[in-house]
Amino acid sequence: MSIIELQTNEDWKKLFLSTSDKPVLLLKHSTTCPISAEAHKEFIAFQESASNEATYALVKVIEQRPVSNMIAEETGIKHESPQCLLISEQKVLWSDSHWSITKKNLEKALND
Repeated sequence: MSIIELQTNEDWKKLFLSTSDKPVLLLKHSTTCPISAEAHKEFIAFQESASNEATYALVKVIEQRPVSNMIAEETGIKHESPQCLLISEQKVLWSDSHWSITKKNLEKALND
């Protein structure tokens, strides 16, 4: 399984529409933040061990600010980074940020 990196607003729109078919776990990642680096490690570890049918995606919030802003606007979830969103059928089912982004919490979110 690979992680889709969102680089354009079109990438986001396509991903968002795909949530009708299967859930998306999206990480909003700051490449300059040590807390975000830890969340990124947890996200990768979870994705590598996951046995579910989710799509995994990442947006680098500094490099792709317009995409990050569009995600916040269209989901109604105030931007934070690091931040993880579970989206299914174009609805955010779960979101969390900072130190709460752990392999254990990601597993719980997808299995609830």
